[in-house]
Amino acid sequence: MHKSGFVNIVGNPNVGKSTLMNLLVGERISIATFKAQTTRHRIMGILNTPDMQICFSDTPGVLKPGYKLQEQMLQFSESALVDADVLLYVTDMVETPDKNADFLQKVQQLRVPILVLINKIDLTEGDANVVLGQKVQAWHEVLPTAEIYPISALHKFGIDQVLARIKELLPESPAYFDKDAWTDKPARFFVTEIIREKILLYYDKEIPYSVEAVVESFKEEKDLIRIEAVIYVERESQKGIIIGHQGVALKRVSTEARRELERFFGKRIFLQCFVKVDKDWRSSERAMKQFGYDLE
Repeated sequence: MHKSGFVNIVGNPNVGKSTLMNLLVGERISIATFKAQTTRHRIMGILNTPDMQICFSDTPGVLKPGYKLQEQMLQFSESALVDADVLLYVTDMVETPDKNADFLQKVQQLRVPILVLINKIDLTEGDANVVLGQKVQAWHEVLPTAEIYPISALHKFGIDQVLARIKELLPESPAYFDKDAWTDKPARFFVTEIIREKILLYYDKEIPYSVEAVVESFKEEKDLIRIEAVIYVERESQKGIIIGHQGVALKRVSTEARRELERFFGKRIFLQCFVKVDKDWRSSERAMKQFGYDLE
C-alpha cells in the first residue's frame, strides 16, 4: 500500500506558514522572515518515504488585494483550496477567526480533512491554558469539523503529531512525482527567492515589497555555478537605496545571497546582481506574466 496526496498550507500573513513548511519537508524551501507577505508564490515541497509521498504547498498570506501582485498572490492561496487532500489552516495566538472572513467562508465549504494549527503558543501571555482553551473553542465554532492542534513551529513543538496525523489522512495512491523530487520549482526560482529574502532582511519600509528578482543567466559547471540576476524596483529612488552609497548595500545583499546559495546548491557560486527600474510593475499584467505570477 502506497499513500500520496496534496497537503496545502493556507492562512493569513506572518502566522508562520513558511517556517512550518520547511519543518515538515525537512528542506529550506520557503522564505521565512519576521516580515509579513514574504511568500508570493505557491511553493511545493515534497516529502518522500518508501511507502508515502506528501506534496506540501506553501501559499502567500491571505489579504485583501491592493494591486495586481496581491491579486495574483490571493489566487495562489485560493487555488490551494481546490486540489487539497488535506488542508492545514495556520493561525496564531494573536489573530481571531473573523480576520479575512471571505476566505474562511471558502474553507468552511471544503469537504476534505482540515487541521487548524494554532501556532506561536510559546508567546502566550497570562494563563496559557485558559487563553489557549479560548482560542480552541473559538476555532471549533468557526470550523466545527476541523481538528485543532496547538503548535510552535519555531520550537518544533507539536510538529510530529501533525505529521503523524497527515500520514493517517492521506489517500492510497501511487506517487505523483519521481521519488527523488523535493520540489516542483526549478533551480532559478530558489535563486530569486534567496535574493529577495536578503532584501527583506536588510531593507526597511516599502522597499522589499517593491522588489522582484529575475535570473538572467544560470550556467552550471562542474564545481561552480555562474549566475547573473536583475533586481527590479518601481522607482529610481528605490534603485539608489538598493545600490547604496558606492554600491555597499548591493554588495552586502549579493554577498549574503551568494553564501546562502552555496549552502543551498553545495557548489561555489559566482553571483552578479544588477538593479533596474520597471515602473509600477506590481500593477502590470505584463510584469505578472514576465515574473511568473500568472496561474497556469
